[in-house]
Amino acid sequence: MLTINTDLPLPVSDTFATKLAELVKDIDSYSVTINFRDEDYSAENGGFHPVEIRLEHHRDHWRLCYITEFCYVGTGYFAELTKAIDFDFSYSAFQTLYGYFPIRAGRDMYEMWEPNFLSYWEMGVFTIKVTPN
Repeated sequence: MLTINTDLPLPVSDTFATKLAELVKDIDSYSVTINFRDEDYSAENGGFHPVEIRLEHHRDHWRLCYITEFCYVGTGYFAELTKAIDFDFSYSAFQTLYGYFPIRAGRDMYEMWEPNFLSYWEMGVFTIKVTPN
């Protein structure tokens, strides 16, 4: 089961934790990477940004390591998929316009990001790939 410790610097919701726990309930590995992809997302057409989440197994629970959202920068041949938002639960947060800052300073950004992501997940826009590491 995914247990969200109270010492996490960001307010991860029970809903989010429960949905992640469901994805990894049968995984027997030290860590897992979960990728959420909108197969139609492109630099030219837009779409829902890809998201990657890493969990590590600690004793009897999974622990959130990071959540990274990507986006295209540029168009055509020169388009590059880059990190747009990153929540590294052990250290820092990142946002393209502001760069890196202490994780606790990312609280407001996280509180906006999580419900949006959950609504896209519930809409079924993502292909989800769970990879044990």
